[in-house]
Amino acid sequence: MKQLPQWHALPKKQLFYAPLMLMILFMAGCSKNPEPPSVKVTKIASGLKAPMGIETDWKGNVWVAEQGTANNDGKVVVIAPASIKGQEMMMTYDAIINLSSIKNALSGEPEGPAHLILDNGTLYILAGDFLYSVNVSSFKPGDKPIDASTLSHENIGSWVRSQKIVTPNDSHPYNLIKCFDGSLYIVDAGANAIIKRKSAGNYSVFAKFPDMKNPTPVGPPMIQSVPTGIIFDGASFLVSTLTGFPFLDKQAVIYKVSMSGKVSVYKDGLTTLTGITPGNLFDRVVLHYGSFGATGFVPNSGSLLSVNSNTVKVITTGLNMPAGIKQTGPQCWYVTSMGDGTLLKVSY
Repeated sequence: MKQLPQWHALPKKQLFYAPLMLMILFMAGCSKNPEPPSVKVTKIASGLKAPMGIETDWKGNVWVAEQGTANNDGKVVVIAPASIKGQEMMMTYDAIINLSSIKNALSGEPEGPAHLILDNGTLYILAGDFLYSVNVSSFKPGDKPIDASTLSHENIGSWVRSQKIVTPNDSHPYNLIKCFDGSLYIVDAGANAIIKRKSAGNYSVFAKFPDMKNPTPVGPPMIQSVPTGIIFDGASFLVSTLTGFPFLDKQAVIYKVSMSGKVSVYKDGLTTLTGITPGNLFDRVVLHYGSFGATGFVPNSGSLLSVNSNTVKVITTGLNMPAGIKQTGPQCWYVTSMGDGTLLKVSY
């Protein structure tokens, strides 16, 4: 990730135009309606199996992690533009197969491919306990799928459990980002922590997220944070949280984490967040997974929200258990729907 240029390093001509650029951006941001009136939700692909994380490449391809069924059957698929009989459409191809998909020892729930990032041709994938890495710079949609058994991988989950960060001891390497220092920062949804990976085998606990008191008689006395998404804003990290059972309304928090690992609250009062993206100069955009009811998460109760430290604005509602998000422009996002098995494009 490249650092932003410093103002004093800019040429004089750019310095002259900088105030004008900021004014234009400010006016554009202020002119937006609190709830965009022309939001468009388009189905890009369907028939996906528990789709989660999303990455894109410069060719217009979308890489999606499929969780699998806890039988080491996780996948990464590529959804690529194609022209068939003169019609432009998106086609889905297997890219990487047989990725780790296991049952969590505590919850019994499947933990397979969760999130992925593409960095200089290398795809990093978190699946089960493992961090996989594979060079996909020459891979083309339609090529023979890569078998994960041939890939190098690191057992992040075992290392995290060896640190005994939480009680009961748990790990679920879930999301990741590569920062300007060259390190990977991995949010572990089981250990409620960020793990810093300087290089293969060189790990440290970078930050820990606090539990919160359960205000209801349902569930455990303390509710875990369950971090799910991470971005870097140029100075610090912002981390979205799902929260643990009983998945109460308005208990989820976006945390701010300094480069020294200090944790503070950026925004609270949110509900079951599964991802965060940069948004724009004034707001971040987060995924709300859904409302938890008597029989589980309520279908089609998820949403996309624009958030800053003071306000929350709705971009769109009616999403069915959205799990992954990728921003492709100031007003455009790809979203995976676990409830529908679809990839959506949200824009306005």
